[in-house]
Formats: sequence, structure tokens, C-alpha cells
Amino acid sequence: MKNEKLQQILKSALEDIAASQTSEDIANCRNKYLAKKSELSGMSSLIGTLPPEERKDFGAEVFQTKSEITRLIEEKSKELQNKELEAKLAKETIDISLPGRELNPGSRNPFYIVKDEMIDIFLGMGFEVADGPEVETDKFNFELLNIPQDHPARDMQDTFYINDTELLRTHTSPVQAHTMEKAAGKPIRIICPGKTYRRDDDDATHSHQFAQIEGLVVDKDINIGHLKATLELFAKRMFGEKREIRLRSSYFPFTEPSVEVDITCANCGGKGCNMCKGTGYIEILGGGMVHPNVLKMNGYDPEQYSGFAFGIGIERVAILRYGIDDIRKFYQNDVRFLHQFKKKA
Repeated sequence: MKNEKLQQILKSALEDIAASQTSEDIANCRNKYLAKKSELSGMSSLIGTLPPEERKDFGAEVFQTKSEITRLIEEKSKELQNKELEAKLAKETIDISLPGRELNPGSRNPFYIVKDEMIDIFLGMGFEVADGPEVETDKFNFELLNIPQDHPARDMQDTFYINDTELLRTHTSPVQAHTMEKAAGKPIRIICPGKTYRRDDDDATHSHQFAQIEGLVVDKDINIGHLKATLELFAKRMFGEKREIRLRSSYFPFTEPSVEVDITCANCGGKGCNMCKGTGYIEILGGGMVHPNVLKMNGYDPEQYSGFAFGIGIERVAILRYGIDDIRKFYQNDVRFLHQFKKKA
């Protein structure tokens, strides 16, 4: 006997897929019905609650429903992509009878404009730039950062695995672990810019590849006041002297206490508007005091040393500064987009 709930999900999916008119619509369908937190994925967790004799049939029906929805989404996605490509080609037809155009010099990608400026700001504060491999081991990407095997925090950093022990790094924090190991208990003040990877579906606000600048300071008598002063100076130099920051309590496995850092909204000056959802602030980065376990595992005595760490998304800073509405534009190399930043290069 067919499960009524699964039939309802399948029916709803068929209607939404049929109604999809753009690639963005079908991407929303994929997220709605196939994402980890989707209602259909939640049905899989019910298998273990059923009597043994019902599990096989129910599990098979869940798999069959998911496979059918996946097949229909893939077919619709290809159909819409072909239509959009045909429309784009028709719109961008070149009239070869027109005279040739002069070659104009190119312009820098806003990603690199912002990245270089951020690095210069931190170099001015006395930080050094540290680099590390993008293919990392589980030990440096997770374990030395207080994220052991089977820790729930790993769910937030699902990545691309090469084998059981090697993966594409999910943050630039492994560079911090490598640096602490080499420093052998000596003070550190570094920033770690670089590419990172997460298993995300690409859309206007998410990308499977993005970049961070993470910072780490380890020394004697470091406190959260040093973190706040560092980030406040960064915010003023990056966004203007009138910008203010605030710290909100949060959670990261490698810092304790942990904070989310917000900056006053440029659109309203902190008074509250649609852009900042009436709060007057926009989230910009995360940070906190380095967890004692991280210090200990990387060769520091937490009774003698303390430190702070922070992580900033380079694309996020560029989006906030220039009002860019889609993270994918950084990677598409569309000269029409890049030309807007010619004077800012």
C-alpha cells in the first residue's frame, strides 16, 4: 500500500517542477525536495521507527520517490538551460557588418580589489601572511581544531573528500594549525587568505567555492578586548570611519567564547531599513577566543598562552561594499560586470 505522505510529496513536486519557468525556479525545487533538511529527506529517518516487516517496503518507496523527483528535476533543468541558452544566443547575435571596435584595457575583478585591500589593512596592523595547501588532511582540517570524528559541527562543513583522510579544506583554519605546529609554542600573529570549499548548491548567495581571510593571534595575556579593537579598526579602514561594530554571542567549536560580528548598515547608518531588516546592523564575520583544547593540541600551554581568531568571507565584504547581488558574478568573467570596477582598480 502506497504511503499517503510520500504520494503528497511526489504530487507537490510534480506540480512545482511543471510550473518552473527558469533555472532558478528548478534550483529552488531541488532545494525544496532534495536538500538534507527537506521533508522527503526527513521521511528516511522514519524507517528506523517502523516495525521490521514494514521497513523494506517503506524504504523502497522513499528511494523510488526520491529517484523519480531527481529524474524529473534533471530533465526539467536541461530543458530550461537549453531554452535560456537559445534565448541568450538569439539576443547576443553579432552583426558582422558593423565596423570593428577598438580594444579597451581590462579591469580587475572586485574580488581581488577587496582581497588586496584587506591584506594591506592587516599587514599595517603587524600581521604576517601565511599560506597552506587546499587539499588537507582530516587531522588539520577538523581534529586539531576541536572537531573530532562524528562531531555535529562537521555537518555544517560538508566538503569534497578525496579519500577517507584527505579532503578539500572547508576553511583556511588548517593553515593556523600548521603555523602553530611550526611555531612550537612561540607567539603568532598571522592572516590566512585563500580558497575554501563546501558541498553547497550554487545560487545567488551560496557557492561550492569561496574565499576567506582568517586571522590568528596567540601570545600571553591576549583577551577579547584585543579582538574587538582589531576588528573595529579593520571595519573603519575597510568601510569608513563612521562604521561601528557589535559583538553577539555565538558558537564555533574552535573558539570559546565565540562571537558573530555585525557592522552598522551603510544604507541607513544604523537607523534600521529593509536592507538590514530593521536592525541597523549587517552580519560580516565570526570570531572568538581560541579554545584551550586547540591551544593544547597545537603545542601551547593554555595556562600561559591565550589568543583570538576570526574569519571573514572575501566575497561577502565585496558584496557589502559594492552592492553585488549574486556571488556567482565573481567567477563568471563577464567583462560587462568587470567593466563597472575599472575606475576602482
